[in-house]
Amino acid sequence: PVPVVNVTREELLLGGSANVLRNIISLGGSCALCGIIGDDPMGDELLALMDKVGAPVEGLIKGERPTTIKTRVVAQGQQVVRYDREKAGAPSRQTLKSMLQYLTDHLAEFDAVIVSDYAKGVVNEELMTQLHQLLKALRHSSGRAIPLIVDPKPDNLHRFVGASVITPNNFEASRISGIDIRDEETLLAAARQIREEISCEAVLITRGEAGMALLEGDDSLVTIPTMAQEVYDVTGAGDTVAATLALGLAAGCSMTEAAVLANHAAGIVVGKIGTASVSCDELLATLA
Repeated sequence: PVPVVNVTREELLLGGSANVLRNIISLGGSCALCGIIGDDPMGDELLALMDKVGAPVEGLIKGERPTTIKTRVVAQGQQVVRYDREKAGAPSRQTLKSMLQYLTDHLAEFDAVIVSDYAKGVVNEELMTQLHQLLKALRHSSGRAIPLIVDPKPDNLHRFVGASVITPNNFEASRISGIDIRDEETLLAAARQIREEISCEAVLITRGEAGMALLEGDDSLVTIPTMAQEVYDVTGAGDTVAATLALGLAAGCSMTEAAVLANHAAGIVVGKIGTASVSCDELLATLA
């Protein structure tokens, strides 16, 4: 038997790193993207959605491949299937040059940088090397240390050496560290291994119904219990965590304070269907 879905509504939403942006804006922050879209109708739709939320689009480079489209079929509140239309791989030299020029021209305008790595080829060795150099030069010239928040994929972790904080989920943390996370002891060992491997300041492991675990400073692990009341859809929860964590750090929160805020925000977003965002009012209500 084949599921038959009668389509009653279609909706276009910002996804990928644009979902990170959407969460930052819905929480009252301002944000810009640096990435690749296609020179195609869906690329134009994405630009229109960016304009609708009041985000600049100068950092979006129309490259040589089509705009990534992820289509979710949802029936009675449950996702039936997702099908993707995309082309991965390293960007062309000209596209990469345009991205790096945008970063060179605008990096000093920001209070935090998020790298959302979806393993599609854009977050490559050259891009990250140049980004690290730009951040280092800015720190030397102005004294400003802009936090670098990385939502990684397990492959090629060395690209993120020196990040302020890295936010793998439980499965990714196991793969990266080579440690099977079964309890708090193996969780701490995995977090230590990741921190030592890339010399980052902090490791925040998201653990679904088990909440989060933060390793920072000394070798003690801060465990943060989940705030989720009901879990309907975990789609985009990692984006919400990265967005809230970065916004908290940019606003002057400590790493622990920002992680707690991110945990509350994730608890809200998993109670919604699809790639969702969190508002200030919703977040404040959970903190009251």
